Amino acid sequence: MPKPTESIALRKATVLMSGGMDSAACARLLATHGHTVEGIFVDFGQAAREQECLAVARLAHLLGITITTLHVGSPGGFGAGELIGRNAFLLMTAIFLGRADHGLLAIGVHAGTPYYDCSPGFVDRMKSLAEEQTNGRLTVTAPFLHWTKGQIYEYVVKSGLPIDATYSCESGTSPPCGSCASCRDRRVLGC
Repeated sequence: MPKPTESIALRKATVLMSGGMDSAACARLLATHGHTVEGIFVDFGQAAREQECLAVARLAHLLGITITTLHVGSPGGFGAGELIGRNAFLLMTAIFLGRADHGLLAIGVHAGTPYYDCSPGFVDRMKSLAEEQTNGRLTVTAPFLHWTKGQIYEYVVKSGLPIDATYSCESGTSPPCGSCASCRDRRVLGC
């Protein structure tokens, strides 16, 4: 299994939590490396917000971390599929409304997706913006940037986090829809 993307000194780590496997693994990894981990969940009107919020609460309990929930209004809701600008919005919301202003701001993006906001170029740009906005007190990290979804799944299993505590359906249904990209990823992994 590869090592996390970068070497980072021990400090506060704020993890963007979605209730899914990637953010849960990110929080676990940073905690096992000695960081003081906190989570931020952003309800921006996404279809899965209720199920994600429940999963984030379960994961916070399992991980022993505190969660700040931010509610951001929008004139319309958001459905399944790619939401252009989502990860930039979440990172900047964590900085501005979540007051993440020092340490690490972590996001669980990984390799193998076609989305720009999961790419090394995106993470580098957001890292620069965060560092410039905070005079270097805060940096963005994506420890799984070069990991595949399968490698993250393997890490979650080995770390003892229960997969069934996570939620990853873009449609927000219970049971999960089985057809969105997140559900297809989980089906391929057998979880």
